[in-house]
Amino acid sequence: MNKRKWEEKKVSLGSAIVLSVALAIVGVVVGVNFRSWFLGYAPFFGINGTTNGDWSELNEVYNKLASSYNGEIDFAAAVEGAKKGLVESLGDVYTVYMDREETSDFYDDLHGNVGSGIGVEMGLRDGYVRVLRTLPDNPAREAGILAGDIIYKVNGEEVYDLSTDEISKKVRGETGSEVTVTVVRDGEELDFTMKREAINNVSAYVEYKGSTAIVTVTRFDNDTGIKVQGFAKEFKDKGISKVILDLRGNGGGYVSAAEDLLSLWLDGEKILIQKSKHFGNSSNTSSSGKAILSDMKTIVLVNGSSASASEIVAGALQDYGKATIVGEKTYGKGVVQNLYDLSGGTVLKVTTAEWYTPNDRSINGEGITPDIEVERTYEDINAMRDPQLDRACEL
Repeated sequence: MNKRKWEEKKVSLGSAIVLSVALAIVGVVVGVNFRSWFLGYAPFFGINGTTNGDWSELNEVYNKLASSYNGEIDFAAAVEGAKKGLVESLGDVYTVYMDREETSDFYDDLHGNVGSGIGVEMGLRDGYVRVLRTLPDNPAREAGILAGDIIYKVNGEEVYDLSTDEISKKVRGETGSEVTVTVVRDGEELDFTMKREAINNVSAYVEYKGSTAIVTVTRFDNDTGIKVQGFAKEFKDKGISKVILDLRGNGGGYVSAAEDLLSLWLDGEKILIQKSKHFGNSSNTSSSGKAILSDMKTIVLVNGSSASASEIVAGALQDYGKATIVGEKTYGKGVVQNLYDLSGGTVLKVTTAEWYTPNDRSINGEGITPDIEVERTYEDINAMRDPQLDRACEL
């Protein structure tokens, strides 16, 4: 491990985002007639095959480039840039065009197929991607990486201004291969060289503490509801009288998985309301006949990284008085995305609606406020202290 003084960089993540958008816009005008492209792809965006938009200014720029640019034009790259530029112009961080490679990575992440890495969970905090926690029996924890560390470099390359997903891709690699991660801790640079290992990343697991079952849901995958239903069927035989549902650090996943999970507590009840400009208003309900935990004392643990489907679950259980929410205010992602398969193995993820809790509470930008607020600091995490779980066990 090497230790060096770190000087804070002046380039912000916001600046990096502006730069990426600018590059994408260049892609829009290079190498393609934008109007022709747009009309061809409009159906994938739910738009009629005609548009009243005036693209003459873009054509003007393209024509000038085509007649004067001293270099080769990569047509395929220009088309990809055009797609990304069009989507990014919306200014919605959740509406994203993913090329073939990004699509594959997206589905791998969603289903927990993370490959080999070092066993860290990362998230954007205070303008930087930081370590939220290290996983047990994985290289990062054994090397000494701590929660709160800023991810500064990977194999000597500065990555502090990249997104969480982009940094994760650089950290992953072949099983047994080495990776050097440079973090910033208390203003000092620290280098950690580790061998990548296969990461076991299940979507849900259960632990028992006396008559309390602690169910941790790390993401909402296709099989998450089935997994937790399987745990719940064993509770009676095990003499369980209280369930702690841990959704801390869970950034979401499939809404259908949240519905499956809530069906353990809510019998055919409304679990969320969707309000959409194009698709109208609708509501989702839990399944009937599966609410075997309806009368079970339940505590839900949340924090600032609990988002989307996690907030759907916490909000619904709070509205119906089925659980006590403990921890810190959640992230506040109250929008719904649909996935649209495009040609060439690409995908468009589009924000199609905002969602509200059963009591018509908007969560977007607000989050879920716990019934009992308990902070868990980076120092607590690194010292293996968990005041939030301790408080939940006391209830």
